[in-house]
Amino acid sequence: MADNNYKSSKNKSIFKKSKSEPITETIFRFLTRFSGSLILFLLVAMLISLSIEAMPSIKRFGLSFLISTEWDPVASNFGALTTIVGTVVSTGLAMLIAVPMAIGVAIFLTELAPMPLRSIFGTAIELLAAIPSIIYGMWGLFTLAPILADHVQPWLTEHFGFIPLFDGPPMGVGMFTAGIVLSLMILPFMASVIRDCFLMTPQVLKESAYGLGATTWEVVKDVVLPYSKRGVMGGIFLGLGRALGETMAVTFVIGNAHDMSISLFNPANTIASTLANEFTEASDPIYLSALIELGLVLFLITFIILGISEWWLASSAPGSKKKRG
Repeated sequence: MADNNYKSSKNKSIFKKSKSEPITETIFRFLTRFSGSLILFLLVAMLISLSIEAMPSIKRFGLSFLISTEWDPVASNFGALTTIVGTVVSTGLAMLIAVPMAIGVAIFLTELAPMPLRSIFGTAIELLAAIPSIIYGMWGLFTLAPILADHVQPWLTEHFGFIPLFDGPPMGVGMFTAGIVLSLMILPFMASVIRDCFLMTPQVLKESAYGLGATTWEVVKDVVLPYSKRGVMGGIFLGLGRALGETMAVTFVIGNAHDMSISLFNPANTIASTLANEFTEASDPIYLSALIELGLVLFLITFIILGISEWWLASSAPGSKKKRG
């Protein structure tokens, strides 16, 4: 009898809970759909706004804006090729430096560091991610650039000057310095994400590999990396998106010159640094429109690259090949 009363009271409580669920479920779905729609609306609104403001420049220069290296505000002739190349090269150099370091830091924190030190180093990485980008730029200008100009760049020119990339005056500021500063700035973001992905690897898989006689490198190579490769790529693409749009850290150290050079030691420019330096000086309407078109180009570059990354992550998901088949 007592059991029947308990079951009936339990059923009543479940029934009461189920009656209140539709309201909360409706509110929940409304809020989530509203939030997702708001993000999409803002994205479309930004694209439309940039396109409208850039229309005078688009009508005047057409596709030549993307392939011209001329940037002459006095004559109102503008081309985006130097800034596009500068953006791509600085981002590529930063990723070339930061990706191996981020993976190495994540492996050290999850597999090699003593347990008492893992939390300390992990907190340090997160604190580095919280430093404003302008601080990285100031440090790069006043500390890193003189070191590179006095010691690193002369040595590279002496030993590798036959390569055009390292042939140039050791001025300290330039594409080389910008790539290093940018890599140090995005490193904490990628290392933190990759570390969390490595920690999600089931401990039983690693212990089984160690039990079979695998070394630490073999466990990382054959167990940890394959299990977390999608998360690792997600962290890398997160750093890539941050590097493409970075402004102040690059503006301080890249030299801000509208010149295209093979040497990494020469001053250069990026889309973001050009906008930061010249937006307040754009009194001519066509000058302002050209700068906004630069912003539109950066928006499209970032959208395309991150769209490709999302497609790759979706296509590499388990079961995606079966769905396509």
